[in-house]
Amino acid sequence: MLTLELQPVLLLVDDEPSIHRLLAFKLKNEGIEFLSAFDATEGFELAASNRPALILLDVHLPDRDGHSTLIALKNDPRTKDIPVIMLSGDSDSATKVRAFELGAMDFVTKPCDIHELKARIQSAIRIHSLMQMLEKRAQIDALTGLWNRAHFNERLATELNQARRNNSEMSLIVCDLDHFKKVNDTFGHPAGDAVLQGFAKVLTNELRSYDVPCRYGGEEFAIILPDAGLPASMATCERIRKAIESKRWPNYPDIRATASFGITDTGLEGAGTPEAWIAAADKCLYDSKQGGRNRITQYAPPTPQHRLSIAG
Repeated sequence: MLTLELQPVLLLVDDEPSIHRLLAFKLKNEGIEFLSAFDATEGFELAASNRPALILLDVHLPDRDGHSTLIALKNDPRTKDIPVIMLSGDSDSATKVRAFELGAMDFVTKPCDIHELKARIQSAIRIHSLMQMLEKRAQIDALTGLWNRAHFNERLATELNQARRNNSEMSLIVCDLDHFKKVNDTFGHPAGDAVLQGFAKVLTNELRSYDVPCRYGGEEFAIILPDAGLPASMATCERIRKAIESKRWPNYPDIRATASFGITDTGLEGAGTPEAWIAAADKCLYDSKQGGRNRITQYAPPTPQHRLSIAG
C-alpha cells in the first residue's frame, strides 16, 4: 500500500523559454518528468491538476508576480503541501525573505549554476518523498495494513466534494465483524488479530484498486466506493460477505467469522455532510445487526409523507 512515486514530476513556472530548454535537457536522464508553464495562471492550473513533487517558480511573471502565486498555492488544499523553490534575478534580501515568509522551501538567484540547481532539485524531491512516506505511515492501521480512521475522515470529505463537483455516484459501506468479542474471549486475542487481518485481506481482494478500505475502529471497518451507486455497492458487499463467511482459519479451525453491512449513497435525511453519511450507514449497520447479523442493509431516505407522519 505504501508506494513511492517512481517518476517525480517537476513543474517549472517561468516566462523565459531558454530556462525551460536548459532544464529539460539537463534533467532528461534524472528520472524526473518535466512540466512547463510560462505564466502564473497556467502554472497554478498544472500544479492543481498534476500535483508535482516540486515547483520552480519565478518571482517575475507576465500575468502575476511569483509571491502572490506562492500565496495562492499555499492557500489551496490541492497544492499547499507541494514544495516550492523560488527563482529570481533579484538578489536583494527583501525578495528572498518575503519568499521564505510565504512558505518557499528554497530560493535560487538567476543566472544560476545548473549543477547547483540540480542538486537543490534532487534534495527537495527527496525530502518531499520522505514526507509523503511518513504522512502515509501515520494514516495506516498497523495491524491490518488498511487506512486508519484519520485517513478515512479526511478522504470521505474529499471524495464527497469530488462527487458533488463531478455529479458522480458514490457509496459508503460500514461493516462490522459479528460476535467479535466472543472470538477474543474463546480463542484469545491472537485469534482475534488473525480474523481482523484476514478480513482486511478479503477487502483488499474484493475491492477495486481505487476503493478506500479503512479500519474504523476495533472490529468495525468503513469503505468508500467512488463512482459506485447502491446496486454496485450491494454486489460488492455480497462478495465480501460470502468471502468472509466461507473463509477458514488454519490455525483456528473452529472459528467461523461473519460480518454485517450498512450501505448508503446519501446522508441521513438527505444531508450531504460526512457526518450525515456516516450516520446513515451506521443506521443500516444497526438494522443488519438487529435483523440477525451476517446480512446487508441499504439506506432508504424517508419519503416526504413519512417525514410528515413523524413530525405529527
